Amino acid sequence: MKQVVLRNGQAVVEEVPAPALLPGSVLVRVAFSCVSPGTETATLATTEVKMGLGLVKSALRHPDRVRQVLTSLRTRGFRATRALVEGRLGFGSAVGYSCAGIVAEVGEGVESFRPGDRVACAGSGYANHAEAVVVPQNLAVTVPAQVELLPAATVTLGAIALQGVRRAQPALGETIGVIGLGLLGQLTAQLLKAAGCRVVGLDLQRARVDLARSLGMDEGLVPTDGDPGERVRNLTEGYGLDAVIITAATRSDEPVNLAMRLARRKGRVVVVGDVGLGLQRPEMYRKELDLLMSTSYGPGRYDPLYEEGGLDYPYAYVRWTENRNMAAYLDLVAGGKIQLVSLLAAVYPLTEAAAAYQALRAEGGPLTVLLQNPLPAEDRPLSRRIVLPSRTAAPTGRVRVAIIGAGGFAQSTHLPNLKQLADRYEIRAIVSRTGTTATAAARQYGAAVAATDYREVLDDKEIDAVLICTRHDLHARQAADALRAGKHVFLEKPMAIERDELAELYKTIRDLRAAGICPAFLVGFNRRFSPCALRAKDIIAGRLHPLLIRYRMNAGPLPPDHWVNGPEGGGRAVGEACHILDLFRSLTGSPAEGVTATPIRPQSAACRADENFVATLRYRDGSVCTLMYTALGARDFPKEAMEIYADGKVLALDDYRSLEIHGGKGAGLRTSLQDKGHRAELEAFHRLVTGQAEAPMTPEEMVEVTELSLAIRDQVRTGGFLPPEMRGTER
Repeated sequence: MKQVVLRNGQAVVEEVPAPALLPGSVLVRVAFSCVSPGTETATLATTEVKMGLGLVKSALRHPDRVRQVLTSLRTRGFRATRALVEGRLGFGSAVGYSCAGIVAEVGEGVESFRPGDRVACAGSGYANHAEAVVVPQNLAVTVPAQVELLPAATVTLGAIALQGVRRAQPALGETIGVIGLGLLGQLTAQLLKAAGCRVVGLDLQRARVDLARSLGMDEGLVPTDGDPGERVRNLTEGYGLDAVIITAATRSDEPVNLAMRLARRKGRVVVVGDVGLGLQRPEMYRKELDLLMSTSYGPGRYDPLYEEGGLDYPYAYVRWTENRNMAAYLDLVAGGKIQLVSLLAAVYPLTEAAAAYQALRAEGGPLTVLLQNPLPAEDRPLSRRIVLPSRTAAPTGRVRVAIIGAGGFAQSTHLPNLKQLADRYEIRAIVSRTGTTATAAARQYGAAVAATDYREVLDDKEIDAVLICTRHDLHARQAADALRAGKHVFLEKPMAIERDELAELYKTIRDLRAAGICPAFLVGFNRRFSPCALRAKDIIAGRLHPLLIRYRMNAGPLPPDHWVNGPEGGGRAVGEACHILDLFRSLTGSPAEGVTATPIRPQSAACRADENFVATLRYRDGSVCTLMYTALGARDFPKEAMEIYADGKVLALDDYRSLEIHGGKGAGLRTSLQDKGHRAELEAFHRLVTGQAEAPMTPEEMVEVTELSLAIRDQVRTGGFLPPEMRGTER
């Protein structure tokens, strides 16, 4: 399918695989999408800046990215960091967040929509400018029968305007100002009139003021015609405006300070547009004004549980969610309260997106433009796989691998390492939830196939192995499907996040072995492959006594709503501590006999027990290993450290940069860059697939490690007590 991407200051229409249908979502064939005149032109300008500055410098212009870049420089080096930054910025941006079309498919758990329904959709990253989109059900609403799909495509902008009006709390008969009469301002003015208010609008362009007046606005002001403050005082008997809604988009502080000058004493100022907030205190203080922010389309915005998880807010307590705002806006359009014909005159075919954006940025251009897709006469299936032209003839004899899940970790770690191992691996396919990411990554790494559904690569006879890097809750099922399809599987940790799915995956492995079918299988517990860990294992080989190991993981906190802490992630004990449990298994060479996990007792929700615990493990050979996992430490303190006490020696590992030996004759180790074993585990997987070496760990060992991580998670949740029903997976 075709989709618009902004890259290097240009709007480009690319052929990408159609998005895969997700549970709780709907697949929509898009008829019209509305270009946001503020957000998207700003994004376009940003890509021009990146192109002019250079990719690494442009990344450093964003403070939130500086720490990520510096960390990468420290751990991966300049060349790898430059490749990572150039790859990410070179991908371009999938754009659009407001569209309307026809439902083609509904996902599991969706009951409010059926194929053939006319819907309007919202959401950045979902309601894109494309021939088809997949949108969570809380970001879609049914289009009333009286409303055509073209005006319905403005649903997001309408909901944003409506939320701004709600924040202003207009009362019947009040006089309210609107600063900025672009599309948002035009919609805001009409919504205020529908609420029974007297509306005064202000804009630098006289044509926009005249347009708003023709649509019912009471008074229009152009700053060049005289002092707006004097005119407002004359209109309001000297009092000023009851409220002012700012819908302009500018870095200047003038709109917000002008709004305060125009507002009456104890009035309200609502910021909807992206404007400067350098406030002048005297006017705000003297009038005792309320400054209010309006968050996009309303309650639910930026809440993943609402937008992605489908969790609605109780109607009695949150009357107007973003979904209800969307529906209310379309009802106003259906009732003739909002006039859109004169606002939506510029319609371009999707294939002419570049011309559409150019028109939007031109002097005196339209308020917005809409992109149109001709809907097919019949419901032809959408392809979730595309084949890209091959760069060169690939050398024979390499393992042909598909990457399932091209998120941040795959792009920063595994894909660059596979590229460095080009003599052993051919990156044959990239699978990602979004077609733009899959296609961009496939082009960057020379893959022949881009897809959005992992099942598309399981039937490909030209793929030998899959590397699964999706979110944790998908791991076990996708690995089992791949093994049954005859593919070798490298599964990023964790192996599973629940016991039933772990049992099902292990059963799949056993059944295949019993049938004489033995695809290679390896879980990405990378720490055991690091040079420091391998050196430590060599030094303690042949020991006479059990080991005593103390490990510190200074992990740092995650936001409470981070996906790792939710149902997709399974928690940090399962998602990250599993690395260390596998390292203990490798160093002791012995099965675990028991585990005790003790969490802290948090005094507030800001401190989480499942991020702060101590786990003690006993092994059959008598060894005892302790893991202290904490999010309470300083970010600038090294993340990981380990001390091994064995036969009169102490081995001290510092953040996988050095290993010091005390009391023994063996030499330690120091590396210029941090090395946690990511490349080495891919080398080990290649040897396993090609039959050059035995598996570095058995399925039983991988299951054991996963069971231990689940036991720790459960003990942490129960305060250290583990009921019998939570103990162990049948093997």
